[in-house]
Amino acid sequence: MKRIVVGYGCLLLLACPLSLVAHEPSQAWPDTVLSRTQALAELQSLNAALLSHPSATLTLEQWCGAHHLSQDVQVIARRVHGQDKPLPEDARALLGISPGEPVRYRRVALRCGDVVLSDADNWYVPSRLTDAMNQQLDHSDVPFGKVVQPLHFRRQTLSAELLWQPLPPGWDSGAMLPPPTGKPLILPAHVLQHRAVLYTASGQPFSLVVESYTSQVLTHPESADTGK
Repeated sequence: MKRIVVGYGCLLLLACPLSLVAHEPSQAWPDTVLSRTQALAELQSLNAALLSHPSATLTLEQWCGAHHLSQDVQVIARRVHGQDKPLPEDARALLGISPGEPVRYRRVALRCGDVVLSDADNWYVPSRLTDAMNQQLDHSDVPFGKVVQPLHFRRQTLSAELLWQPLPPGWDSGAMLPPPTGKPLILPAHVLQHRAVLYTASGQPFSLVVESYTSQVLTHPESADTGK
């Protein structure tokens, strides 16, 4: 059953384009209500964009360019070796494969210039890809979404979860807001996670992906933040 956990629905900017007002990237977000609200709005906007496009890689390239996260907006995948994860228990059922069907694992860090935007775990069925695609996945750092683009794939999101809530539960219905501390806002390593299955144009599942988006997807809050 599909589970979409986005939280704080009033700020889910489904109609918000990727071309939001861009700010210079920075890790020094002030711990104020305004910057927390801006961070939440950005997370909800990115979440909506990812949910509405089949390729996370292409979405991140648009996001990187619109928010000026790097001069080089091309997203590349850096392979991470030696951290293989076992196939999730429900993966074979989700992919519609037998117990003996080979499945490969690929872990990458998706980068825009020097900015790591996400860590992606990918379990895929090599028999459902072309030989050329398998060769490219085995011997290159090209993002998975770009390699399999000729399949004209679609994406079914199983879950989309905010891993960090900048504002406390009930903030939009009268709950007490956190007072400004005068210190930088502490950002976790990962702020958003998506779990999805990719399908070919003919409806055959071929990949299970878990994408964990880092706090570096956030830009800098408005300079007008006065601590209110």
